[in-house]
Amino acid sequence: MSSPDWIALDWGSTNLRAHAMQGTTILAEASGPGAASLPDAMAFEFALLGVVGDWLSDAAMPMLACGMVGSRQGWIEAPYLPTPSAPLDPSAMVRAPARDPRIDLRILPGMRQASPADVMRGEETQIAGLLALHPDFDGVVALPGTHNKWARISAGEVVGFQTAMTGELFQLLSTQSVLRHGMGEGWDEAAFEAGVTEGRRDAERLMARLFTLRAEGLAGELSPDAARSRLSGLLIGAELAAMRGWWLGQDVALIGAPTLTARYAAALALQGNEARQHDGGAMSLAGLTKARTEDRS
Repeated sequence: MSSPDWIALDWGSTNLRAHAMQGTTILAEASGPGAASLPDAMAFEFALLGVVGDWLSDAAMPMLACGMVGSRQGWIEAPYLPTPSAPLDPSAMVRAPARDPRIDLRILPGMRQASPADVMRGEETQIAGLLALHPDFDGVVALPGTHNKWARISAGEVVGFQTAMTGELFQLLSTQSVLRHGMGEGWDEAAFEAGVTEGRRDAERLMARLFTLRAEGLAGELSPDAARSRLSGLLIGAELAAMRGWWLGQDVALIGAPTLTARYAAALALQGNEARQHDGGAMSLAGLTKARTEDRS
């Protein structure tokens, strides 16, 4: 492998994705533990060296990181950019307190909204990546994940955003609630679409609708795969009802894991909105690369 001149790090709660870079060219990829599993600064440094150690020489290696590595529970807390503003400001990066002199790591800031209060870390870099590739985009970016973000973009700035905890609710309900007893591992697209329609139409009755999944399963009227798919649809449909003002009549770009963005694309298509899908990892890397090219420090 050629020698990298910098390293891109997308360091979220559950995973670290690292790319050895030479300019804008990817030389190698690696992965490691997420920020949530690392208790202190020494653990972060040890984990990083375990992932990128083979890419280092004796000289200090420039590294740029985004995500929960910069949270209050991360390696070092990075600031928040205000809203509205551009999603990228390399001058606001903070340096990680690494002991190994080969590590020259700086962490990009997140974004904060004052009212209603909201924050994001990592998603702003994905938005910056989308804008780097599509500078004329004007509309709404939806970033489904554990905590789904809906961000309104105008003139290259994030002018407002809102978070929905749909992904975390699905995880909790499907694995820790009474509904877990009827959940399968497969997927039923028809059941998902029925759930989306039901969830959006009857969002105010969501709490009652959820238990029908258990009851129908016990009565033999709902297969485990259909139950899991309909649960996902119910929650996403209720989210779309709550976020109607964000996507209705808007140009929507979806950023995230392909399987999840495909579900949101299908749900939005049922409402007549043909959203475009973008891979979350690719957008993070595009945003980090943009920060690298703009960094003058």
